[in-house]
Amino acid sequence: MTVTSQSSHAAGSQPDLAQLLRPVVRESSVSEVAKRLLDHLSAGDIKPGTRLPAERQLAEALGVARSSVRGALSALDVLGIIEIRPGSGSYVREGTSEFLPRAINWGLMLGQRRTQDLVEVRTYMEGVSARLAAERSTDEDVARLEEHLRHMREAGSDVKAFIDADIAFHLECATIARNTVLSDILHSIRALLQVWMERVSDIEGTVSGTLCEHDAVLKAIRDRDPEAADRAMAEHMRMASARLRESMNPADAEGSH
Repeated sequence: MTVTSQSSHAAGSQPDLAQLLRPVVRESSVSEVAKRLLDHLSAGDIKPGTRLPAERQLAEALGVARSSVRGALSALDVLGIIEIRPGSGSYVREGTSEFLPRAINWGLMLGQRRTQDLVEVRTYMEGVSARLAAERSTDEDVARLEEHLRHMREAGSDVKAFIDADIAFHLECATIARNTVLSDILHSIRALLQVWMERVSDIEGTVSGTLCEHDAVLKAIRDRDPEAADRAMAEHMRMASARLRESMNPADAEGSH
């Protein structure tokens, strides 16, 4: 049960995750399996780019059903800690060492249900951010939002550019709201938001829908209409949540029950 690596690490240069894992003593949930995997990944011994052992090997090492392992891996994929490549396996993402502490602090040892809990919290925060931005924006603030939206429109097939401009739009709203706590919280989940956007970027209608929704938020802020800004952002969050759910595979949904 040797961990294989996508990179050129010599054999035996890093621990075999399947050998390090101990069986979960009591009946395991998806979140417990995810926590056990995170404990080892966060130790820094498993290098970015490493392919994790197969589901069967992990299930045997942990003494749990493969369905629990599959749900846990899906949860870690949502978080951006690993990347599941169909037909190839699960790989530790680059930059995981920087993101893991934040994920752990948020308590995201999750299946779909916990993901949706965070979506709900973000939905509320974004609505407050848009409302305050409409109340407090200056012409210069609005101009910066227009610039971010322009970059989204001009991104074309450049998914990264689109996502970067999308995130910048939301963080700009928080800045315009002039509430440091709100801004800090939204900045703290930036990495997770990026993962979500990457997951939904290939869903049909995502780009056109996202542009239309952002345009409605911008118009309300430009009009200094807090109620309309709140409604527009709520609608955007509702649609964004629906796209996230659509991106979930059956294994994600299985882990939420």
